[in-house]
Amino acid sequence: MSSFIYIALCLAVVAIFIKPLGKYIARVFMGRKIWLEKPLGWLERGIYKICGIDVSVETNWISYSKAVLVFGLFGFLILYFIFIFQDFLPLNPQGFSGLSPDLAFNAAISFVTNTNWQSYSGEQALSNFSQTAGLAIQNFLSAATGMAVAAALVRGIARKQMATIGNFYVDVVRGTLYILLPLSIIFAVFLASQGVIQSEALGLRLEALEAPQQIPSQAISPNTQAIPQGLVASQVAIKMLGSNGGGYFNANGAHPLENPTSISNFFQIVAILLIPAAFAYSFGVMVGDKRQGWMLVFAMTIIFIPLMSIAVVNELKPNPHFDTNIVDVSAGNMEGKEVRFGVASSALWAAATAATSNGSVNSMHDSFSPLGGLVPLMLIQFGEVIFGGVGSGLYGMMMFVILTVFIGGLMVGRTPEYLGKKIGVFEIKMASVVILIPALVVLIGTAIAVSTQAGRAGMLNSGAQGFSEILYAFSSAGNNNGSAFAGLSANTPFYNIALGIAMFVGRYFVIIPVLAIAGSLAAKNITPNSAGTLPTHTPLFTSMLVGVVIMIGVLTYVPALALGPIAEHLKNSMDAKP
Repeated sequence: MSSFIYIALCLAVVAIFIKPLGKYIARVFMGRKIWLEKPLGWLERGIYKICGIDVSVETNWISYSKAVLVFGLFGFLILYFIFIFQDFLPLNPQGFSGLSPDLAFNAAISFVTNTNWQSYSGEQALSNFSQTAGLAIQNFLSAATGMAVAAALVRGIARKQMATIGNFYVDVVRGTLYILLPLSIIFAVFLASQGVIQSEALGLRLEALEAPQQIPSQAISPNTQAIPQGLVASQVAIKMLGSNGGGYFNANGAHPLENPTSISNFFQIVAILLIPAAFAYSFGVMVGDKRQGWMLVFAMTIIFIPLMSIAVVNELKPNPHFDTNIVDVSAGNMEGKEVRFGVASSALWAAATAATSNGSVNSMHDSFSPLGGLVPLMLIQFGEVIFGGVGSGLYGMMMFVILTVFIGGLMVGRTPEYLGKKIGVFEIKMASVVILIPALVVLIGTAIAVSTQAGRAGMLNSGAQGFSEILYAFSSAGNNNGSAFAGLSANTPFYNIALGIAMFVGRYFVIIPVLAIAGSLAAKNITPNSAGTLPTHTPLFTSMLVGVVIMIGVLTYVPALALGPIAEHLKNSMDAKP
């Protein structure tokens, strides 16, 4: 299958599900009746009763924010102590010891913030209990938190003269039970049918194909290989659908037990994009104007496709340093790629995982060409609003919408309005904070890392490539992506703590201003459209929105990018000249 057909089919499948899934998501968060309430309603009511949740009580944005923070803190503490004391917990046949305090801090923050950055090898550091009772549960809850915040923001836009924006705990329960859980069950069954393992067995020891090399000074090891097992299919399903990305195995989507076939690879890419794209359409349904949802989908797509194409085209080109008389370069730049999936699939996955805050990989981004690696880095640095994470992509893009409306209002000399709501100084300040906080985290963190011995000690490559590895790490952490450029030894106290702080700030210092905007807009009245109202569903506004997203990303990060992938590309071009 040609690269073009493969990519077109993948995007077409996503496009087919945008409208039906988007309508369903909207109904879930609008509290409308859905067919899953019959089989799962008893469970929802049971959770409310056990947890003491009053579904009839809604809160203002301050109380909603407190609930988000308390929920995140509770999840962090549980995960942290699971990691620290995993050697005393069940389902640990390998006898793994507890993680070090700094690594446990990093990993717990990572999964609670939906970043899923991994400074460890999953099958070599975490017990089956830590993987399933710890990580898999947070994969659901952290994703549901992002969806809840997005739903609260949409309510704030849709409501008028109200002090409340919803009930956080109800939103989390409904998002988990009626969206994430059923989709994950369906996808897990499909993945298992493709060969992704789903076993309670504690592992296998098999005869190796070749005897181990005998080293005179060491004892001869037995001719066996240990193969870890576990409940992998269920964890991979929510990892892909919930914009989590943390792999059961260290090789993530390149591991044959996580991603065994080209069909599983295809639908894992679809799963990455599915809910984020559908959530944009849900916005239009929830505010009563579906055109607004389609506008967001088109704006995201307009940015995604050209950048993804740049990655594919550059990876299809051979490495200029290879001697074509010795190396067959007909398949493109295959370094770091899976032979099973090829270059186009790897480049598409890299673009999708960076654009959606997913963070999973089926190839090593560090082995991409400079311009090919530039694409996922830029998509992360845009704030992951090009579809973005489940929920987080929508509320991130809405900040750019508010700025675009403000700029449009300045151009026509009118007070900016969005869907009948006056956009005031408070909304502009909060939207600016949301956009600037991740950028500050990335640039300050990178500057500290490259200027200190502890930061430079983790670099395995020098020059522009080494700088790109550090820049990518802080971009991934500050924007809650979780993918790594590789080539960086991140399991050190410096990086575990620094990246952990970046993940925390990049998540919660963004969520609070978003909820503040939701509360402010909910309290305002809706004014009727007039002849001077700027339409926000037209191609003109879509173009303005795309321009604002690109311009802010370019102005913020180009100096840093010039020191990394751009400098490396120019150097390679000079070296390749005869």
